Amino acid sequence: MPAKQPPHRKSALAKPQLAKPQLAKPQPVAPYFRAQPDEATAPFAFQPVRLDNPAAQILGDAGSSEALRQLLDVTGHVKRRDTLLLLREALEKFRDGDWKGGGDSAIKALHVDEKSGEAWHMLAISRDKCNDFQTALTCYETALRIMPDNPAIANDLGRLSYKLGLYDIAEKFFRFFLDKCPGHVEAINNLASTLREANRLDEAIDILKTAITENQTDAQLWNALGTVINAKGDIATSAIFYEEALRFDPKHVHARYNLGNARSMLGNPQQGLQDLMTALPIFTDPMNIHTCRLSVAFCYLVMGDYRNGWEWYEARTKENTAEAMTYLVPAPRWTKDEPLTGKRLFVSAEQGLGDEIMFASVLPDLLREIGPEGHLTIGVEPRLVLLFQKGFPDATVVRHHTTKHKTMPIRLFPEIIDWSPFEAWAIMGDFLSRYRPDEASFPKPNVFFHPDPERIAYWKAMLDGLNGKPKIGILWKSLIKHSRRDRYYSPFEQWAQVLRTEGVQFVNLQYGDTEAELAEAKAMGLDIWTPPGIDLKTDLDDLSALCVAMDCIMCPSNATSNIAGAAGTRVFMVSPENSWNSLGTRYYPWYPNTRVFFSPSLTDWSQVMGEIKTALIEDYVRPARLSQNVA
Repeated sequence: MPAKQPPHRKSALAKPQLAKPQLAKPQPVAPYFRAQPDEATAPFAFQPVRLDNPAAQILGDAGSSEALRQLLDVTGHVKRRDTLLLLREALEKFRDGDWKGGGDSAIKALHVDEKSGEAWHMLAISRDKCNDFQTALTCYETALRIMPDNPAIANDLGRLSYKLGLYDIAEKFFRFFLDKCPGHVEAINNLASTLREANRLDEAIDILKTAITENQTDAQLWNALGTVINAKGDIATSAIFYEEALRFDPKHVHARYNLGNARSMLGNPQQGLQDLMTALPIFTDPMNIHTCRLSVAFCYLVMGDYRNGWEWYEARTKENTAEAMTYLVPAPRWTKDEPLTGKRLFVSAEQGLGDEIMFASVLPDLLREIGPEGHLTIGVEPRLVLLFQKGFPDATVVRHHTTKHKTMPIRLFPEIIDWSPFEAWAIMGDFLSRYRPDEASFPKPNVFFHPDPERIAYWKAMLDGLNGKPKIGILWKSLIKHSRRDRYYSPFEQWAQVLRTEGVQFVNLQYGDTEAELAEAKAMGLDIWTPPGIDLKTDLDDLSALCVAMDCIMCPSNATSNIAGAAGTRVFMVSPENSWNSLGTRYYPWYPNTRVFFSPSLTDWSQVMGEIKTALIEDYVRPARLSQNVA
């Protein structure tokens, strides 16, 4: 559907020129570069991403001092003097932190001897450090083919595969390394961490327990065991293992960081904040720094300190890391001291689908401040365009297209072909500190999605045709599978006591593959109706109408809960205790119609399920029965 055009304005406020709504092929972008606006060049000027002193990762580091020393030892076997001098030149540049320069020296060595495994290995390390992971992977593989008995290359390949999320490949390389170097603690940690990320938690625990038996004072192994137990949802026990790691190594930065997060989740964000602040100055790797700063933000927000929370939350952009999003927008980035009245502003959504919706709650405030003399253009996920067009009719809404260039995420907006009307651009979260400085600043009510009334009536009629019971929608999982994310979602079988509630009609709103869960429910004699003719994952405009047609939605925090909340539907949300999204409250400030049921455990959800069942009976079953009796 074509993007909504802004209203006619005088020439000084020229509207953005839009292309036909078809996905454009991303233009090639120079590797390791991020777009920066520069009025002297057109349409883009590119500057290299600055890598701040890459340092040891939790899984080791191909460029650590020890790794470089081993590389120097290996070069002793190189017979050609010209090749040897170039390789040692590369190592000297690595020691100075000049990863690109070291790679250039390695390339010169390959021009002399293209079969030099050492040169390929050094070039791989250079590309790895410059975030050109695909090239690094090729170079590592070439080095290993030339030197198949070099376990260090296999270990480096395993670490890179881990960073790329190729856990099955990483596992093979780590096992290969351990076969050559049995009992190597770092490699055992690597393997266990890989199994953790692959959600093979029990296997990881077995490996670590065996290793700890033989290395009882090794802090890294205790820390790794804590991370696996944490992924299982047993936060209290994980904290004990982090403390054990710190007992053996009080300066173990990752154990200190992990303990800070665990303490915050256990209801002690003040003590957790102290741990995180202790860890932060010790971290040197940019990604670790950003992750730690983000955890600091969550602690402040859980404590209700919005000013500090939003300030630290700026770390979510992950600047100068391989995960930082590059926005291809040739306009100046808006800064917080700039006035907004009369501004021609472009704002991009950020992060996941749920955050795109949740952060959009600031857009009504932004539109009011921009006023009629300015204009707002919003870039959102393609599935959300229609919802945003209806919700913000005074703005222009376009879709973003997110892709990757050599593993680096890039977001572009193919419908905009002329950026000259825009005076500045921002991302939605930039306005949180401006419009949500405290709890009182969250509007009540807060409804900004307005689905089609005809579709609401259609779904209302279909639901009424089923029976006279209250209609309760249900979701129970996220499609994003991750060991540390899965713990926040109650297993479907633990919803059974809620689904056995008599007097309500449950409606399946769960997107993705639900065949197994619905078959399980049917086998238990539970009635869950699935609405026909709607794709619950992609047809989000119609989904919002369906949500409004129902009495209530039960779910964890996900995209649908945000869609329902933004449309004013009542939501029963299941949440872990001390979740940052609740911002230090016992409710959900983003959507006043949402009632939060906090679970004290991530392994046993029975208590919170009992509370939801009671609420369903009190709020829906009993009133429906009374109404029937009166009739």
